[in-house]
Amino acid sequence: MKLKSLNYFAMITLILSVSLIGCNTDDNSPDPGTVGQGPTCTDGLQNGDETGVDCGGSACVACPDTSGEVAELNGSLTEDRTLVATEAYALKGIYTVESGATLTIPAGTRIVADSGTDKYILVQKGGKIQVQGTSTAPVIMTSAGERPGDWGGLVIAGNATTTEGINAIAEVGGITYGGDNDADDSGSINYLIINYAGAQINAESQYNGLTLYAVGSGTTIDNVAILNGTDDGVEFFGGTVNASNFYLENNEDDAVDWTEGWNGTLTNAYVLHTNAGFSTAVEADGENKNPSLVNFTAVSTQGGTALQFKKESGATITGLSLTGYETSIDMRDNGPLANIQIDNADADPSSTYLADATVDVATFAWVNSNTQVTTQNLSGTITTDTNLDANVIYNLTGNLSVEPGAKLTIPAGTLIIAQADDAAASDIYIVVKKGAQIDVLGTASSPVVMTSSNQSPGDWGGLVILGDATTTEGVDAVAEVGGFTYGGMNDVDNSGTIGYMVISYAGAQINAESQFNGLTLYAVGSGTTIANVAILNGTDDGVEFFGGTVNATGFYLENNEDDAIDWTEGWNGTLTDAYVLHTNAGFSTAVEADGVNGNPKLVNLTAISTQMGTALQFKKESGATITNLYLEGYATLIDMRDDGPLANIQIDGADATIAGPYTSGTQVDVTMFGWATGN
Repeated sequence: MKLKSLNYFAMITLILSVSLIGCNTDDNSPDPGTVGQGPTCTDGLQNGDETGVDCGGSACVACPDTSGEVAELNGSLTEDRTLVATEAYALKGIYTVESGATLTIPAGTRIVADSGTDKYILVQKGGKIQVQGTSTAPVIMTSAGERPGDWGGLVIAGNATTTEGINAIAEVGGITYGGDNDADDSGSINYLIINYAGAQINAESQYNGLTLYAVGSGTTIDNVAILNGTDDGVEFFGGTVNASNFYLENNEDDAVDWTEGWNGTLTNAYVLHTNAGFSTAVEADGENKNPSLVNFTAVSTQGGTALQFKKESGATITGLSLTGYETSIDMRDNGPLANIQIDNADADPSSTYLADATVDVATFAWVNSNTQVTTQNLSGTITTDTNLDANVIYNLTGNLSVEPGAKLTIPAGTLIIAQADDAAASDIYIVVKKGAQIDVLGTASSPVVMTSSNQSPGDWGGLVILGDATTTEGVDAVAEVGGFTYGGMNDVDNSGTIGYMVISYAGAQINAESQFNGLTLYAVGSGTTIANVAILNGTDDGVEFFGGTVNATGFYLENNEDDAIDWTEGWNGTLTDAYVLHTNAGFSTAVEADGVNGNPKLVNLTAISTQMGTALQFKKESGATITNLYLEGYATLIDMRDDGPLANIQIDGADATIAGPYTSGTQVDVTMFGWATGN
């Protein structure tokens, strides 16, 4: 096994290396130099012989008198005020900076909000805020409870243009915003961390971390981190403001959102999603005023949607890097792709936009986040028990072989991306050899996902497991895959456990006669546990059993281009609760069986096609016992390719009939596979 930490990524090609490393700075630690030797009062820290931040001591001005400072923030600010970094401020309600007033927040200031929808900082139209953080002493706005959705974040209302017109009314507090001054100045923000925002406003609305209503280009916003919100990280409601150096981590709706014709520029944004259930990296809505994203890197360990555009919205994006998303571009209302220009071309939803990271996550070490995501190459051999890490995105760059006597454990939430451009597709697969084991420990909320960088059918070879159970090919048969040996006399052989696993885009061509499947099981024994597996968009079979006695349950098979379920060489296990869906033209069959009849069992099989085709195909003397069969949409229900006996196929207690109709069974509830389909 080759584990290599890359210097940034290439997405679910995932070729990146996303590593966010916290750094701890003690702002009150002594200056390393001799006390009093040279000034220390210009660095935003309390150090040396200072008695406060940049004040007191032998070389600094006297510290301000804070004896009368009120450490609670609430109500209206009608005249200029500068907070004091040595104070810990409690946000007790709505703190409003009124028109004509400026709130200045020096480096190192910490503001802690009580929980509630009426806890936020509001800069009214005509007011200003000056956030003067530094990389070593950022300004921090957080909540006492440290829970997502605890408070309402920072809201700024400006006088720039918005498609809502002049003096529009915001969903937040009925404040007015918008005018005709696109150069409006609401102040400046530098090195600001906003945490745990997103409080509920009403049944339809939530606060964001940073909300910008018609903020003008005269405002400066640089170096902002927004983490753990229940709604958007930052949302632009119109306006012309530009922003740069944004870090957005685990905001549960959209990381970056805009509407009402925002037409500024966001430069150097890094989005990270590691929590299940988030929404999107970008959501755009409304009229397209063509804002710009320059160097936008987004990384997900949870799949999901990267960029979503509604109505006629659009943008010009340069330097895009996406890693780990199932959907790169979602045109929710079928707006024109030409409205979205990505690196000088119309947006292409079929592209993954995998590329080396365009934003260096190390730039945001000042955020001190504990969340770490790294990308590592995965290939070679595993000869001792090995555990993967769900906080690492794995790039499968070649074949990975688990050798006899070793076990590979893959925890819930792990993402493995076959690098389709790194090697021939037929050379990229995972194989568990006879005598080895694999434990795939996914859950319904955090399945293990194996996919490909190009997200095209046939990109890679899927997962291959070889066991020691019986097969009509005998002991130590030779597989068409890699010349590996399989088969023996141990029908209770144990090759491990598989639970909640998604395999996508497999089916690479081996030679003129053979292809990989999504999941290939060679003589796998009944001691192996396989439950809750989804196999999607392969060019060959979804799952194929080459002999063996293994049982499996909870299979969802969608748009595999040859057979969804295939068996041969006398497989005689049971498959329970399988749902097959065919919506793409040109597929083959729901079930293909071949060879000697080991009489396997299918219990609760539902197969549905919108493309006609063949449902169940049996070759030679093959057969099965099928209980609770439901078939819909197929032109051919039973195809006895070699005129084998229909009596070999028992369906709901009777010999199979060509005419069917096989619509009286109870359908397998497709919602049981919502963990894989997102529905």
